Amino acid sequence: MDSLLISGLKIHARHGVLAEEKTLGQTFVIDAVLKADLTKACASDQLEDTVNYAAVVETLQRAMVAYDDNLVERAAQRLAEAVLAEHPLVAEVSITLKKPHAPIPALFDFVAVSITRRRRP
Repeated sequence: MDSLLISGLKIHARHGVLAEEKTLGQTFVIDAVLKADLTKACASDQLEDTVNYAAVVETLQRAMVAYDDNLVERAAQRLAEAVLAEHPLVAEVSITLKKPHAPIPALFDFVAVSITRRRRP
């Protein structure tokens, strides 16, 4: 299985438990690893034979702002579900959803959740 990577996609959204997070929102960072068989695309050199990462970015952007989830776990699940629903060549997707500005009184780069979901047979 081959991989396509999207790294560091920044999206402003309103996920979090605190009222301020729902009101003001914050920037989240998404890394996505898409598993697909890219054999046909490698031979044809045609966009329609691969996973269009620009279209996947649009999917991630739309899914990230569609709901205001309390937990990044749920938001990551929604992202994975959207990718699998809208991109039939993707057999598996791994999402790392980073929250660099989590309201925690400590110095850190980010907190994150990583999930992997596979297409059901």
